[in-house]
Amino acid sequence: MNNTREIKDEIFYHVFQRSFYDSKGDQHGDFQGLASKLDYIQELGASSILILPIYDSVFYHNYFATDFRKIDPRYGTLEDYFNLIRAVHARGMKLYLDMEVQYVTEDHIWFKESYGNPESPYGQHILYNGPNNTEPESIIFDLAEIHSYDGNIRKVACLNLFNPETQDQIFKEFAFWVDPHGDGTLRDGIDGFRLDHMMDDLDDKGRLVGVYSKFWKPLIGRVKEMNSDVKFIGEQADWSSHGIKAYNEAGVDFMFAFPLKYAISNFNKGEIEWAQEQGVQGTPEGKKQIIIIENHDTTRYASSVSSHPAKLKIGAALNILLKGAPAIYYGQELGMEGEGGFGVYGVSDGNDIPRREAFPWQAKMVSPGSTLWYKDSGPWWNDSKLADDNGISVEEQISNPDSLLNFYKKLIFIRKTYLCIQEGEIEFLDVDNDYVLSFLRKFEQEQIWVVISLSDQNQHINFPTLEVENEILTYPQENKFSSELVPYCIHVLTLKN
Repeated sequence: MNNTREIKDEIFYHVFQRSFYDSKGDQHGDFQGLASKLDYIQELGASSILILPIYDSVFYHNYFATDFRKIDPRYGTLEDYFNLIRAVHARGMKLYLDMEVQYVTEDHIWFKESYGNPESPYGQHILYNGPNNTEPESIIFDLAEIHSYDGNIRKVACLNLFNPETQDQIFKEFAFWVDPHGDGTLRDGIDGFRLDHMMDDLDDKGRLVGVYSKFWKPLIGRVKEMNSDVKFIGEQADWSSHGIKAYNEAGVDFMFAFPLKYAISNFNKGEIEWAQEQGVQGTPEGKKQIIIIENHDTTRYASSVSSHPAKLKIGAALNILLKGAPAIYYGQELGMEGEGGFGVYGVSDGNDIPRREAFPWQAKMVSPGSTLWYKDSGPWWNDSKLADDNGISVEEQISNPDSLLNFYKKLIFIRKTYLCIQEGEIEFLDVDNDYVLSFLRKFEQEQIWVVISLSDQNQHINFPTLEVENEILTYPQENKFSSELVPYCIHVLTLKN
């Protein structure tokens, strides 16, 4: 059965819902809080919302499931979830759910009932080593347990992904979110999934090889038989790659343009051109790379560029105007900062909290809806980038025409106005300058020319043989387009047919 919500050009808003908006006064973001802020997301220009896992887990990020169908009670009830997805769909928007199904914790019934019990029928679902089911296969980085920021420690295990009955069970977990009422109507069904940590040789151990074709492709195929409109976003574990193999062998619809993300942060013209072209050339017809400049696992873009105002706007322009489907990570549009990283605070998932801080709705940190669930919980709180009256909040930016938030809105409005940016091809142009990025977006007779200086010095360019019709975006505003470019400028121009 088909359950179409027609959105040709998707712009994703990637939300860590625990840190977004609290409707209950417990400092944890929740479904009702997210639903109450759909106006904000839609007015920004996003058409699809991607949320982190919502299933029950002892971990704040909800990866490493206890139960794939039970909702974390901090987020609300199943009915709260239905109310959220109904509100999203009523606006003509889509909701995508992050799913990580390669691993479980010791609290999951499969692990709990089979550990040390080789007679358990659940044992077939866990990849055990040796006799007596006492040595479950470790996960990424050879981890046998995960340490939570709040002191919880849980054993983790890798699932037996090639076992047919395990595959059937995992399919049922996906099927539940596609058809949660089980009646074939697909009402309240999810629009898509993000598949976390995709590898063809899981964790590079040689134990589960061919995961794309043996596990993901049949699973994706079965889900699409239920609803052909459900889309799959693959997150490749190898961030140096464009994930092209997963399109062809696993059947995903989107992959993340990680090489392009790092090229943008490096402000390197050659790297940006190479990464965009490689991603475009390798992506099959009808599928797309997702263009990002940050996400929940990476240093915030603002921290990468030291919150330089012009670099923040150049990052925004490349995020929205390059070829692919843009994804904006919550707070990116405000210039939120955050670093963290593997091992910064020892062995703890608190290492990533700086990248997942509370969304600043108001100029004051403590305000209605604030999500300071991690307050005073460890060194990540001491290093928090949140502060009162620092200019990085919706309240402080929404009425300022020169704010980063309104710059994103302007860029997205331009994208939605021109099909050549939504669906067109990209062609990089030579302007005889190694520090000036110049490209065309083209669709049928419509053409947009984008010129961006990546330099902190004045630059001269030689014009290609193009006839400019109108300049539709200029940054800085007082510097109209010419062959002499001021530092870190952005020009977006329409061309005559």
